[in-house]
Amino acid sequence: MRSVLSLIGLLVLSSCASTPPQNTTNICSMFEERRSWYKAAVKSERRWKTPLTVSMAIIEQESSFSARAKPERTKLLGIIPWRRASSAYGYSQALDGTWNEYKESAGNWGARRSSFSDAMDFVGWYTSNSNRINGIARDDAYNNYLAYHEGNGGFSQRTYNSKAWLIDVSRKVQANANLYSRQYSQCESDLSRSWFMRLFV
Repeated sequence: MRSVLSLIGLLVLSSCASTPPQNTTNICSMFEERRSWYKAAVKSERRWKTPLTVSMAIIEQESSFSARAKPERTKLLGIIPWRRASSAYGYSQALDGTWNEYKESAGNWGARRSSFSDAMDFVGWYTSNSNRINGIARDDAYNNYLAYHEGNGGFSQRTYNSKAWLIDVSRKVQANANLYSRQYSQCESDLSRSWFMRLFV
């Protein structure tokens, strides 16, 4: 009976972990709810030097913080569910090929796209490459998202200029990064305290 209850508990925890936080418009609320997310975000920021607020804004746009997000299926003859538009999957919506490149380049061989920690590390790795290849500042959420969507090759060729909708989306990503930055400045010091210190506040 005890093993059955343990299994049920694990399933419940797994289900909760794969669902988005209650308030995805507030980075402080998300990090309070998911302390492991905060630790993963800080780890990615320290490794790749991309502000965690930028990475969080990109993930919010890509998957709305859904661990198993996938593109919608196309319709055959307008009604029959058919193939998906791409192999994008998980928090970061990374494509199969790009994810494999990341695992090899970053040395994260066991990385999973449904892992928030791995997704944050991936976005940090990608934006670091954008900085190296195209000179995009790591805190520039607008241009980092354009390069993220179009690929660094496409960004250098300015393929985004013919996509007004993408320009609008990139502006939204920048606005969210700015919002997250303002919020984070109000809770960063509290989040950085250990659980022991937080008992006395």
